[in-house]
Parts: sequence; structure tokens; C-alpha cells
Amino acid sequence: MSGPNLEDYLQQGIHGQKEINPDERRKFLGTLRERVVIALTQAQVREETIFSEVEAAIKLNRTATLLLNGNIDYRHLSKYMKICTDHDVKYTIVTNKEHNSDIGLVLAHDYAIDKEDIYVTKSKITYEESNDKKGFFSKLFKRRG
Repeated sequence: MSGPNLEDYLQQGIHGQKEINPDERRKFLGTLRERVVIALTQAQVREETIFSEVEAAIKLNRTATLLLNGNIDYRHLSKYMKICTDHDVKYTIVTNKEHNSDIGLVLAHDYAIDKEDIYVTKSKITYEESNDKKGFFSKLFKRRG
């Protein structure tokens, strides 16, 4: 059984610490897929409303950490940061200048949980809420009667 040799130390000094699954870590904002409780895309984080699934997951997983993509404008991140503050959950803004992940938010533990469905697939905005908005098309197709 041999331990690290001089070549290993030199390679580590030149290239940095060896990392397990670097592509997966870049995608999931520095963590591994097996640790993720719930994830949103950047587009979902940019929506005006808060996803109730994320809020419920934060409340249920108080020992987890919320990782937020630092390439997203702060005003979109702040609503999720407030939920974390209200429920005493840690959060971190992660910015990778070399790789911009399409993931915008990840709630993850520091150990594996192997949850199968981590992505929120539906939008929080319901049909009734969208009818309340007075946009161009709602005025154009207004019922007359």
C-alpha cells in the first residue's frame, strides 16, 4: 500500500485538489446531485412569484443550505433569501465566472439523500391569477356581453 508520492504533491500544487465529479458540481452550484432536495432553473428563479414547493422544502429541511446562482440579479434572489432568514436556514450565493449553470437555485444537504425528483416542473402562477392581470391580450379579447 503506497501513499501519495512526490509526483502527486507536485500535480496537486500545479492543478489544485482533485475534485470528484467536477461537471456535476458546476451544474449544481458546487454540490453533487445526490445531495439535492429541490432545484429551480434560472428562468424559474426570475419569475415574480415564489414557488411554494421551494418554501415548503426550506421549512422541512432546516439543516440544508440554499445555494443561489450569483449570475442572477439580486432582486430575484432576495425573495428566497428572506425565506431562509425567516426559517433560520443557511444560504450562499455561488458565482462561477468560468461556467454559468442553467440551475438558479439548489437546496442541498452536506450528505447524500438520493431524491429522485428534484426539479419543480410546474409554475406557481395559476390560470385565475393570470386572468386578473390586465395585459394587452386580455383587453383585446375581453368578453362582451
